[in-house]
Amino acid sequence: MLSSSPPPLSPAGRTNDDDAIVNIIHSAEEFVYIAVMDYGPALEYAPKLKFWPKIDDAIRRAALEARVRVRMLISWWRHSQPAEDHFLASLAALAQAYPRVDIQVRRFIVPSTPDQDKIPYARVNHNKYMVTERAAYVGTSNWYGDYFVDTAGVALVSDGALVAALRALFERDWASPYARDWASPYAVPLRAL
Repeated sequence: MLSSSPPPLSPAGRTNDDDAIVNIIHSAEEFVYIAVMDYGPALEYAPKLKFWPKIDDAIRRAALEARVRVRMLISWWRHSQPAEDHFLASLAALAQAYPRVDIQVRRFIVPSTPDQDKIPYARVNHNKYMVTERAAYVGTSNWYGDYFVDTAGVALVSDGALVAALRALFERDWASPYARDWASPYAVPLRAL
């Protein structure tokens, strides 16, 4: 199945991209693994900053109400919004507040040399996917509200072999030396990189 955004540009009968994400999260019974370059429940690039909690609410509901294990692997790079740290901290804090809630956040950092740093908009993991025990989602949009409201994007939603492949990919990256726990001692010094 294909989903797309924003709704005015989608063909009749096609699922909106953000609705597809929320539906996949709501249907999860065991886990939700999310790997995206940028994440935030806001319209960050709009003329006026607006709260856009649609996906964030679905993640919180899955962890709190359905007791689904949530792992978020969010890229950290030169262009990460400072607000992202605070949004992610509020999600990770839920696991500290409730003993049976399992939300873990890691930042994925691609190392670079000084010469590589000269290449603009590079040396970052550009992931935009999610996988559960039931479905795989691979999209073109970062997970800020702007990308679902104002920017054209498309995604593939599958329940086939892609599920196992994406789960293996996520677990490989989650366990790699490039994935650092958000609450680790590395969380603050990252801004200095």
